[in-house]
Amino acid sequence: MFRKQWPVFLLAFVLPILLVYGWWGGFRAASVTQVEGGPYRYAYLDYTGPISAMRKTQKTVLQAFVQSRIQEGDTFTVLLSDPRSQSGQVRAQVGYTLMPGAAVPKGLKEGVIARRPVLAVSVHAAILLAPSKAYQALYEYLQRQAHDIKMPTVEIYRPAETVSEVGVFTLEMNR
Repeated sequence: MFRKQWPVFLLAFVLPILLVYGWWGGFRAASVTQVEGGPYRYAYLDYTGPISAMRKTQKTVLQAFVQSRIQEGDTFTVLLSDPRSQSGQVRAQVGYTLMPGAAVPKGLKEGVIARRPVLAVSVHAAILLAPSKAYQALYEYLQRQAHDIKMPTVEIYRPAETVSEVGVFTLEMNR
């Protein structure tokens, strides 16, 4: 019975999953380049905990921007500790970039990162897929040179202009 229905199964279940994965950027490659990163000015909250729960803090920061009537920039995270070495626990600064001349929303801290030489990894993908693709590309690039990922890293996600597109995730690590 299953032999007759496998084409229907593929069309109804597998093909849509592959299409969504492709639309989200799952098949896109990440590129690694040596560039100058920054300068950045951002508003943030400190975060310590599992990397999977960091999005709650991101939402809290966004609420502070909305309540202060200040336009947020790109999603911005400074990952201070390596989640591989502390059983998924991280220390991070989670926030958004500030527009030029913008005030820091009430309740948030201000961070500044100067211009510096970095390894930058860029991938055009949905925010749920992009970090793992970027870190994997950086790890593979560094392994070929007998190096490993060094913290802190800076993660920047620039959302797409329309809902039918995905944004660009950039990961920066100091050289």
